[in-house]
Amino acid sequence: MNRVYRLVMDCPDQVGIVAKVSTFIADYHGTITEANHHADVDNGWFYMRNEILASSIPVDIEEFKQAFGALATQLNMQWRLSDSQHPKRVALLCSKDSHCLSDILNRWHSGDLACDIACVISNHENLRGLVEWYGIPFHLVPVDLANKSLHFETIDRLIQAAQCDTIVLARYMQILPRSFCEQHAGKIINIHHSFLPSFIGAKPYHQAFLRGVKLIGATCHYVTGDLDAGPIIDQDVARISHRHDVTDMVRLGKDVEKLVLARGLHQHLEDRIIIHDNKTIILD
Repeated sequence: MNRVYRLVMDCPDQVGIVAKVSTFIADYHGTITEANHHADVDNGWFYMRNEILASSIPVDIEEFKQAFGALATQLNMQWRLSDSQHPKRVALLCSKDSHCLSDILNRWHSGDLACDIACVISNHENLRGLVEWYGIPFHLVPVDLANKSLHFETIDRLIQAAQCDTIVLARYMQILPRSFCEQHAGKIINIHHSFLPSFIGAKPYHQAFLRGVKLIGATCHYVTGDLDAGPIIDQDVARISHRHDVTDMVRLGKDVEKLVLARGLHQHLEDRIIIHDNKTIILD
């Protein structure tokens, strides 16, 4: 795969943004291999993502960043530039359920997810064998109900030590403290086994069963201090009927969960997501 720089930006909408950015890249002899943009006419906001062939730029990435900063300031732009040669470092958090964790590990092992999985952290022991088979460090961090803060402090130290920039909750069944969510804002990805905003919190399949729903779903979203209310990245559904009991719904829902989480993580790893207010713009 060719090495690319991913330039992702958003700013107040105005005439000529695409032309100015494209001209800047062309002035550095840059080859744009992919370009996506979206204008939110109602809110007057513009979003853009370019992939630039790294070998076409005659200067190093830091010099390119510094030069682009002047244009970004002129356009009142929020922006970031990443290098595909340096994939994101991911910490996976899990509890007892294995389906999301094993799916991510398999996709990573087969090369479908371009990232470095630095560690897996769990409050239970049962998934250690699975994780260590892949050669990934497994950290057991039990939860002391009398002092939960110690659990999250330990997790944060492990994440910092592993230099992770992305945290994935692969059916990690603990509520993160607001301070932890704020510290890692825009970097924590969760899978909720419900089609949010319906059935937030625990046992959503049981809630759905009692309501007699005809669709069950899963939601991949960024985590904020408000429970199950962060910006949504991806969603999907499975159709059910009165013939399905809770066990059937859980079984069908697991397939949706792992697919939605993998898709959402893939978009994040490729810098295709811009968070604006409490929603996401996916430039795919």
